[in-house]
Amino acid sequence: MIDVFFDGFHKGDTTLMRSVMVKNMRMQTVYTSTDEGNKITYMRGEDFLNLIASRPADAVWKEKLKSYDIQIDGNLATVWTPYSFYVNEQLAHCGANAFTIVNTNDGWKIYSVLDSRRVGKCEE
Repeated sequence: MIDVFFDGFHKGDTTLMRSVMVKNMRMQTVYTSTDEGNKITYMRGEDFLNLIASRPADAVWKEKLKSYDIQIDGNLATVWTPYSFYVNEQLAHCGANAFTIVNTNDGWKIYSVLDSRRVGKCEE
């Protein structure tokens, strides 16, 4: 499911991404701003899909996942995936994704994504 999400992300295929998301998926990002210190941003899943759909055709976004740490209890799972993010083959930032996954009547779906972002402190 995570692979399907990122396959759609890389291709700009929001229909594919939506197929593994709950309808009201939530997204948050944590990072440190040089001006404001520690920050948290929030985005609705639909807004994220709109961002992907409006990406310029010549922009290549690639998120390389380094590993998966999966924990499951009944209908709830978490997936931790450290990553490096590239824009047009240049390292832009790195961090980790924390996916919350739920088992719905339509199968396992992504309920939320919380990611961290670090700039300049990444190992390739």
